[in-house]
Amino acid sequence: MTLRVVNPFDQSLVVELAYDEPREVERKLTAAVEAQRAWRRLPLEERARQVQSGLDRLRAVGDEVARNVTLQMGKPLKQARGELETLFDRAKQSLADAPTALAADILPEKPNFVRRIEHEPLGVVFDIAAWNYPLIIPINVIVPALLAGNSVLLKHSGKTPLVGQALADAFGSLDTPGLVANLILSHADTERLIADPRVAHVSFTGS
Repeated sequence: MTLRVVNPFDQSLVVELAYDEPREVERKLTAAVEAQRAWRRLPLEERARQVQSGLDRLRAVGDEVARNVTLQMGKPLKQARGELETLFDRAKQSLADAPTALAADILPEKPNFVRRIEHEPLGVVFDIAAWNYPLIIPINVIVPALLAGNSVLLKHSGKTPLVGQALADAFGSLDTPGLVANLILSHADTERLIADPRVAHVSFTGS
């Protein structure tokens, strides 16, 4: 079974992609679990360095990414390029916020106690992203999740799967490999993955 993506302007075929078979989903999930175990042990400064490297990779292919957004969902190219810049702005803000957001919360003193709240990674984050802002929506999950020590499985909309592949290409082959993987899934397979106990958190944007 394949996913066909059609240009909404002229109805031409943009791309045809095979859905992930169950064994491929299992492989990607297992890899995400293993990557996260190593990733969570790295200090935040190192995670931030690698995330920035992924962003640099994405910027290097930015023209192609913006063009593919336009072909897949019809957003004018100027707007697609603008959304790409917003993606980098959002990521930059997440990088700036991370040291404060992820620092331990020190609670008021109490005799004979040291009280604090630690912010621990969850594990594998499953991100289900929508097509209307195909770049901003997933980056709002991917970068904070990675900075917090998680790995990410991304299922992008069936209208914009090439965005998912571009993000996986950018962040999936860092010094710590396998942190972000792209999935092409049916609704039924998506439901099964959500139910898998190895998925620690689901982020869904859509209707």
